[in-house]
Amino acid sequence: MWYNKEREVRRVSLAFAPVRSNFHSEACMKTGVLYAVTDDGMSLPVIDVTNPAFAVAATDAELAVMSEQFLLEPAKRQEIPAPLREALQRSILGRAIMAASGTFLAGMDTYLFKLGPDNLSANATPIDRRIAESFPAFTARLRLQDMARLLADGLSLTAVAESRRPVCLINIGGGPASDSWNALIYLHAGNPDLLVRREITIAVMDLDGDGPAFGVRAIDALCAPAAPLGDLDVRFRHFNYDWSEAVRLREFLDHLHAADTACAVSSEGGLFEYGSDPEIVENLRTLHAGTASDAIVVGSVTRDGRAVRALQTANGLSARPQTIEAFRFLVEQAGWIIQRVIERPFSYNVRLMKG
Repeated sequence: MWYNKEREVRRVSLAFAPVRSNFHSEACMKTGVLYAVTDDGMSLPVIDVTNPAFAVAATDAELAVMSEQFLLEPAKRQEIPAPLREALQRSILGRAIMAASGTFLAGMDTYLFKLGPDNLSANATPIDRRIAESFPAFTARLRLQDMARLLADGLSLTAVAESRRPVCLINIGGGPASDSWNALIYLHAGNPDLLVRREITIAVMDLDGDGPAFGVRAIDALCAPAAPLGDLDVRFRHFNYDWSEAVRLREFLDHLHAADTACAVSSEGGLFEYGSDPEIVENLRTLHAGTASDAIVVGSVTRDGRAVRALQTANGLSARPQTIEAFRFLVEQAGWIIQRVIERPFSYNVRLMKG
């Protein structure tokens, strides 16, 4: 049987199924888009979720329809023919998905998925664009917005109490920490005086250095004159950290003087999705002991359900699905309570406060 490349591209994986809707913003306007360079020399847009070029939106009803469309795609993972495998290897996003099978996407690969199809480079392949417009990629962009908003809303309450109190955003497994810098963008846009003349630190706890290196350059771009954070002084720190060694986390918290700051911790697509139960509890206990009483933790929890099972069948990622009840049990063991939950098709996006 002769090979039909177009047909094979359509069936390579249900994870590539595009969002057939008008629910996401058409990012045809590039006004105000900033760029930063990766260690590999690639110039990438700096995601600003307040910019129409990156913002996405969908109601719960619309997401339900999109999720059902996603589930109607062939759920059985099929062997990828050699010609298509070669095409995927030439695709940046396809290559990232194949490399992540049985594990997780690297920080910069995850960042690329959040750019959206209209923000990919001119060298992007048709497969890249198809993946970037898929439902899982759409929900990754939505997850980033949720994380940034949960962080910003929580910090708006803790930072306002003391006008000169330092602000510290700790990001566990955060790669470039786009949720942290977008939280600052949200905060600064909503209250321009809140963060001015404060010491602001983004501290990324991650084994991978490529994401934080890009994060440093993204912050430089965002803090340039006339940029969204142009009148702020933001420091970006990277700590080599494996969340299986929570004792080191306490050392880093003490080094950052986290207990004296308005502290917001986040882990988007990280600790709560891939860590074991004991690792989650131990990290949360360490954060509880090493931060102020009003510290918050924001993160995404892989949601146990049909959509996640279908996605894992398609892409082989090793995230650990949980019910919100099971996650609440872990949180409470470590002295935290769930303050807010945003339910999405693939995740629970949560904010925790100390109990």
